[in-house]
Amino acid sequence: MPPDRTTQKPVTAAPQLVTEGPARPAAPWGTWTVRLMILGIVLAALNLRPAITSLGALFEEVRTGLGMSGSIAGLLTAVPPLCFALFSPAVPWFSRRFGPATVVCAGMAAIAGGLLLRPFSDGTAGFLAASALALMGIAVTNVLMPVLVKRYFPDRVGSMTGLYSMALSLGTGLAAAATVPLTDALGGSWRLGLGLWATLAAVAVLPWLVVLRPLRAAERGPLTAEPGPPSVMRSGAGSTALAVTPADAAPAPARKAASLLRSPTAWALTGYFGLQGAGGYTVMGWIPQIFRDAGVSARTAGLLLAVIMALGVPLAFAIPRLAARLRNQGPIVAVLGLCGLGGYTGLYFAPAAGAWAWALLIGVANCAFPLALTMIGMRSRTATGVVRLSAFTQSVGYLIAVPVPLLVGVLYQHSGGWGLPICLMAGLLVPQIALGVLAGRDRTIEDETGMRD
Repeated sequence: MPPDRTTQKPVTAAPQLVTEGPARPAAPWGTWTVRLMILGIVLAALNLRPAITSLGALFEEVRTGLGMSGSIAGLLTAVPPLCFALFSPAVPWFSRRFGPATVVCAGMAAIAGGLLLRPFSDGTAGFLAASALALMGIAVTNVLMPVLVKRYFPDRVGSMTGLYSMALSLGTGLAAAATVPLTDALGGSWRLGLGLWATLAAVAVLPWLVVLRPLRAAERGPLTAEPGPPSVMRSGAGSTALAVTPADAAPAPARKAASLLRSPTAWALTGYFGLQGAGGYTVMGWIPQIFRDAGVSARTAGLLLAVIMALGVPLAFAIPRLAARLRNQGPIVAVLGLCGLGGYTGLYFAPAAGAWAWALLIGVANCAFPLALTMIGMRSRTATGVVRLSAFTQSVGYLIAVPVPLLVGVLYQHSGGWGLPICLMAGLLVPQIALGVLAGRDRTIEDETGMRD
């Protein structure tokens, strides 16, 4: 007769490694590691924009202190997308060679070093070189964020993308709002005001140093192969799980990589990413100056930039979750683009009178960035496809974004006002909407190119 189950004592499941593939030794992995992984992603995201928006808040002071012309200042605003375009193509190789978590850790260290060195450069060349070091760290982390989410949280892509997008927006807005007050509190030195942000990047290195050891074995396998069935590391019922490729599995046979150049979806997503980046970096670099030239104080102009960026905190969490539930993201693309058109129209006709309203509308439009990141994860079925699509989209997309902030500076210097630059920024939203609608269709790059795992 079967045993009386009512008399058995309940058994509490201990944290364990549940392996769907070959049996593996116990790994030092539990709830604390999962939480540290999430903390590391959040802290990394917090550091992806302060290098840019802190400079935007003090742009006039930096221009004066380094003796920059309007054209050179425009070049400075174009440096972020240029660095992202140059460094992004190398990220897949570094990720395969060292593992994505190791590369992100190194990226955080590069951001901290660049931000520490940048304010104390004597000339424009040194300032640009130190900025490039920080931006290199940002570039590799930009590419690997969707990869980390797809690889370690494959069943929570929308939630995790929303979480780090929200943290990214929070860091962006915090730097924009706090840089000027911090600078004033430090005696008005723009060098100290910019250098303080190196501390936040240094803190972001710490959780990655801790999680590298348990992750390293899993990440030694090439991302482009992902051999064998994944192990699922769990810490109890209902907890967050990390899907990890076994490190000791044999590599899959090499396969010829299908070219993304044949994918209409990849090109549409690249164009959408590039144009939203062009608008985003133009806003971060020039919007405070637009408001200041319209008669708004430096402190208020920094707060307006903070509003634009901070609005992305709730929306950057909500939009990816909504996008992940929809088969077609085109309607979201259209709404965001129309908000941008409304904001730039108001900025053209009444920049000071309706400053807060235009900041709100432009802030909504800037949420095209987390939407683009979400679509990168949705337009591929595999982590292999995501890392290729992410690198392709961001490297080529940022090349598209490079000329726009520079052109805005040139138009401003030669026209003597902001009318033409604002018209340019508004006009670019039209192709951005069209490309975003195409990229939002329910298709994958594997279907279009024949790409396999």
